[in-house]
Amino acid sequence: MVRGQIIACLSDIGADAIKTGMLGSADMVCMVADTLAQHAPDIPLVVDPVMVAKGGSRLIDEEAVQTLKDRLLPMAALVTPNLPEAEALTGIAVNGDAGMESALSAFAAMGCPRVLLKGGHGDGPAVEDLLGNGKARVRLTAPRQDTPHTHGTGCTLATAVACGLAQGMALEDAVHRAHAYVQRAIATAPGLGQGHGPLNHG
Repeated sequence: MVRGQIIACLSDIGADAIKTGMLGSADMVCMVADTLAQHAPDIPLVVDPVMVAKGGSRLIDEEAVQTLKDRLLPMAALVTPNLPEAEALTGIAVNGDAGMESALSAFAAMGCPRVLLKGGHGDGPAVEDLLGNGKARVRLTAPRQDTPHTHGTGCTLATAVACGLAQGMALEDAVHRAHAYVQRAIATAPGLGQGHGPLNHG
């Protein structure tokens, strides 16, 4: 069913960029990789490897993780893991600058040198994201905002980058704009609900 939906969208409306989120099984990852390779080989792909919930729970099994590494990550124009996801994918403890650098090198060895490590799970008064673009490194820093309304920040960031790529922006420019957009979306979140509320996407 999902394969049919992908093909229907690509063959009818088309796409200028593609973003994936949580793919819950190895079979699903394989299907998405095969379908995109056949029907969208030249469309920029942003892979948000949703693997670890905000509370720390694992969302996909080990077979799906390995298949993600083998099949989908090397196809991506950009991979956007948070720190626990980067650790699960690389086997490296992603602590501080040295850990983030080591993780980026490990991703490059897997065939995906263009990675945006999201530092929201780190410590300190500032959130440090690190973009590995080949051998180049670009640091994006923002003050840590004291708010519970951060539901969907990773998905929003990856989607905003994909929108920039769809508009023909260079990867680094798309990442910078997406980063600024997410910071503003957190700062102006509407405050809905008693838990982790949504951002202000408007």
